[in-house]
Amino acid sequence: MTNTLAPHLTIESPCVSKCGVSGMTNNCVGCGRTLKEIAGWSGYSDTERKDIMSALPARLEANKIKLAGRHP
Repeated sequence: MTNTLAPHLTIESPCVSKCGVSGMTNNCVGCGRTLKEIAGWSGYSDTERKDIMSALPARLEANKIKLAGRHP
């Protein structure tokens, strides 16, 4: 997804337009970021965004495991 609000960003947003923060994980179920990370994304340096991006695959996998164990 291209970020039109902050064209100076060299690292694009990980948003996949499946937004919703899980109360069980406190992360977006689509991209895995926290609300704080989502809100601050355009203000982060490339290094900060890169660090977050590198953590997302493991975070999303952990979220799947945690959510799979929930009871309806």
